[in-house]
Amino acid sequence: MSQISSSHAYGIALIAVIVGAAVGVSYYQLYFLPEYNAKPHFDNPKITNPGQTTTINIVPGSVNQDQTQNFLPKKQTVQLGIDNSVTWNNNDDTVHYVTPVKPFKDLYSGDFGSEPIQSGKTYTFLFTQEGGIPYFCKVHPWMTGEIDIEHGALTS
Repeated sequence: MSQISSSHAYGIALIAVIVGAAVGVSYYQLYFLPEYNAKPHFDNPKITNPGQTTTINIVPGSVNQDQTQNFLPKKQTVQLGIDNSVTWNNNDDTVHYVTPVKPFKDLYSGDFGSEPIQSGKTYTFLFTQEGGIPYFCKVHPWMTGEIDIEHGALTS
């Protein structure tokens, strides 16, 4: 009779080990991996910490539809790992936005597009993917610009 009770103990221990392993695997897949993979990992840290910042100015008087220069420069090319952190300076007296024509989500920085940029304030975005992004001011749609992100020499 003692052999039967000891085999029950082994069975219960085996079930406990299986349940413990299932809990460990579940934790790993449901909590650890998604958090680890939430942002991409770059072999070159310069992509997330570029040496230079690119500046685009919103010039005074941009609310005037007849003014052709509102985002200066209107078209800007940046290179990953060199100057892919871009700052828009609002030098106008009016609130402006930086809004992509089509939604753009950077895998590292998230959704591209600013909240209202008050006069004298800035909006900064770190681009980590190549591509071309036309943008505009959503309250002044004649204000348009484009940013082109290219593979940088330091990311090879």
